[in-house]
Amino acid sequence: MMNVLVTGADGFIGSHLAERLVREGHTVRAFCQYNSFNSRGWLDDPDSLVGEMDIVTGDIRDPYAVKNAMKDIDIAFHLAALIAIPFSYHSPDSYVSTNISGTLNILQAARELSTSRVLVTSTSEVYGTALMTPINESHPRQGQSPYSATKIAADALATSFHRSFGIPVTIVRPFNTYGPRQSARAVIPTIITQLLSGKKSVHLGDLRPTRDLVYVDDTVEGFLRIAKADSLIGEEVNVATGVEISIGELAKELVGQISPDSEIFSDEERLRPSNSEVYRLIGSTDKLRNHVGWSPSTTLSDGLKATISWFRISSHLERYKADVYNI
Repeated sequence: MMNVLVTGADGFIGSHLAERLVREGHTVRAFCQYNSFNSRGWLDDPDSLVGEMDIVTGDIRDPYAVKNAMKDIDIAFHLAALIAIPFSYHSPDSYVSTNISGTLNILQAARELSTSRVLVTSTSEVYGTALMTPINESHPRQGQSPYSATKIAADALATSFHRSFGIPVTIVRPFNTYGPRQSARAVIPTIITQLLSGKKSVHLGDLRPTRDLVYVDDTVEGFLRIAKADSLIGEEVNVATGVEISIGELAKELVGQISPDSEIFSDEERLRPSNSEVYRLIGSTDKLRNHVGWSPSTTLSDGLKATISWFRISSHLERYKADVYNI
């Protein structure tokens, strides 16, 4: 058993990871964003394991709150971040303070408290449109949005703290994780919620880009295996499937499963600026497979079915606003 901190535990991947750690017998401290509604995000789900966690609320931008949460922690899984790409065009300052300064607070606390292991969560967006495929960890970084630029900076900070101070950091780089509880800003919930709300016209952005989709349980398994692998300290590691699908083909698959007579449209307001769009993402799994034997266990077909089933539960679907396009 270990004392484990999960920042962003109220979010999509973070809530799944925190619950998995509880099931494995670890003592889990869940760092959730403070709010006046006393909401703990997805950990408020009736079927969550929140009652078996130590809930700490605060702001990842506050170094005091972060250091306090890091006390007596063996392993810190840092997932707290702003992730919506369109909103990063609107409010880049908030992404700098959350994604860069927030990561710095985690690293500083780990340095001062001699934390045994830190996993910093990155994103496949740091690679930008693929220059070669499959994308391995040495692929050039391309900041094609303010969001990805802040994640590039956060990754560089993590690497610098490892090299400068010996902090036992690993950068975990999931490709496009999907599944129950995913943000309404992501493409799969966007499609599913429109269809399950009875719409016959599905409105999306550009249908041409491709993505490498990883089911959330597989991403969580990747985190856990990386945390146990000393050979990955100081490394950057992709969590990917090595398979790509276009947004258009993905939309057709979901329409076929839910409402075959619905149509798919690309809306001008949902398009990224042309030089900002990431047109192709497909990740290499070699490093993670070679170090810890990880490979995805959920097919895209099975993962989509499980995700649709979760969204069909009315208490889940009603938390999404399919009628509103919010950047």
